[in-house]
Amino acid sequence: MSSKDWLEKDFYSVLGVSKSASSDEIKKSYRKLARDLHPDRNPDNREAEEKFKAASEAYDVLSDDKKRKEYDEMRSLFGSGAFRRGARSGGGQFDPSDLFGGFTGGTGAGSAGDRRFGGAGFSDIFSSIFSGGGPTGPARRGPQRGRDVETEVTLDFAQAVRGTTLPLTLRSPGACDTCHGTGAKPGTQPRTCPQCQGSGLTSRNQGSFSFSEPCRECQGAGSIVDEKCPECRGTGGVTKTRTINVRFPAGVSDGQRIRLSGRGEPGERNGAAGDLYVQVNVRPDELFGRSGDDLTLTVPVSIAEAVLGTDLRVPTLDSPVTLRVPPGTPSGRKLRARGKGVARKDGKSGDLIVTVEVQVPDGVTGEARDALERFAKLTPPIGRERLEARLRRAG
Repeated sequence: MSSKDWLEKDFYSVLGVSKSASSDEIKKSYRKLARDLHPDRNPDNREAEEKFKAASEAYDVLSDDKKRKEYDEMRSLFGSGAFRRGARSGGGQFDPSDLFGGFTGGTGAGSAGDRRFGGAGFSDIFSSIFSGGGPTGPARRGPQRGRDVETEVTLDFAQAVRGTTLPLTLRSPGACDTCHGTGAKPGTQPRTCPQCQGSGLTSRNQGSFSFSEPCRECQGAGSIVDEKCPECRGTGGVTKTRTINVRFPAGVSDGQRIRLSGRGEPGERNGAAGDLYVQVNVRPDELFGRSGDDLTLTVPVSIAEAVLGTDLRVPTLDSPVTLRVPPGTPSGRKLRARGKGVARKDGKSGDLIVTVEVQVPDGVTGEARDALERFAKLTPPIGRERLEARLRRAG
């Protein structure tokens, strides 16, 4: 795919956001599209796979502030007609092929459009424009970094606190093992396109202008496959399923995004692989909560236990511990079990914070009621001294 084609792509439209969309809006829209179009949810759905790739391309540019700025500036320049005849220094004829010649797409039959304009960044193309022209002829692309891959995983509460290793099964595009990415039937090779001589571009004149466009004979690939690979049908790429073991560190939190370098899609032409980003979701626990590196737990106690004090045996994520509830403990008091929380990077652990909640029975009868009435007569109201004094003054 040529750089000219990339300029014609509206990444905002692909993600369904406006040009003024915030980074959070772009991220939210991309994640929704990625979930709906992911190959795992749409097996053997070619249309969904292409839309998934397009969304990934768009997000790769729009999620990066620098790339987004350059993309917006370039589309604005080309849309404003800034490169009409005479726009360049010297007032001579402007040939778009002078600009794009050095930034053409791949020449292999299995090449796909790169999200960096054939390996050149936006800055490289701007430099070519304002320095009087770039390379004088079409160039083949060098190694291309693979795309980043994003997936999600849900961990149990205990797994997130302690850390765990889980296998992740991913479905993503990769080079065909049968033809090794050439798109040609084993034993055969693609031939150089006779129309464009392998450049992937052809030029045509229209009045005073000369335009470069993708070669119609080879569809911009630069080569022609006469006998297509039976596995990938000439595309050079297939959707592959792979399983990798991912180590989630102790203390990983809900919503955390883990980056695994080099575990994304493989690169083209010996290029580096992209990265894998894993969005972590943590299932809530029926007993424990979490506050930073501390675990939290609420434990009900009776009125008698709160008044008289008691030894309270509570669970942890390891073995149970016993905490002393002092006599006269009010509802809401917090007790601390040292080192029973979330493991930290320094090797230490947070604490378990136990909140005492005094439970009041719905109703009591018989001896229990008699005992409470005697208790009420023997115990003066607690904490109401100021209130009683005000009532006496008012009365």
